[in-house]
Amino acid sequence: MEKLLLWVSIFITVPEAFGQTDLTGKVFVFPRESSTDHVSLITQLDTPLKNVTLCFRAYSDLSRPYSLFSYNVQDKDNELLVFKEKVGEYSIHIGKSKVTYKVIEEFPSPVHICASWESSSGIAELWVNGNPAVRKGLKKGYSVGVNPKIILGQEQDGYGSRFDKSQSFVGEIGDLYMWDSVLTPEEVQYAYQGSLVNSNILNWKALNYELKGYVIIKNLVWK
Repeated sequence: MEKLLLWVSIFITVPEAFGQTDLTGKVFVFPRESSTDHVSLITQLDTPLKNVTLCFRAYSDLSRPYSLFSYNVQDKDNELLVFKEKVGEYSIHIGKSKVTYKVIEEFPSPVHICASWESSSGIAELWVNGNPAVRKGLKKGYSVGVNPKIILGQEQDGYGSRFDKSQSFVGEIGDLYMWDSVLTPEEVQYAYQGSLVNSNILNWKALNYELKGYVIIKNLVWK
């Protein structure tokens, strides 16, 4: 009986799901507001980032602020964060510094987002549905740290922890790619059209991830 209880305990504490797989045509669905439900994206990154581009698709009917992509390193939160402040307003955070962008968008409606940052100039770019926002600058000369905790669905105030329900994401996220370079405008358009997938940090076609809590993988039903 003791051995049986031990195995039951081990089974209960195993994360809900873990895998590396091709998620083409799929999305992560975050069905409820919570301070626990999230997806952890796993990558081996041991070289500081001087350049970065992140592209993904999202669909939500939330009008309050929420996190879209949260990348923290040990002892540093908001190392790389893409956050929606409100309808028509997004922010990019690098090393705890923040720039905000105003965009024209329909609500509620699916959105394709590309966010990039270049250390040498400090220029951060945001593209929404293939359209560029006004470029902003921050953290010139900075390097984004290594060995990250990368979280979808929650905004980290710790290292993979300290989530706030009021900043949680409710909706669907998919088609996520991340590069250690700044994409050209032409490459951003290819990403928007779904034809650029040769990313080297995170790749939706070969994603290493862990589901925590109530997050479901479903077929993509919107464009």
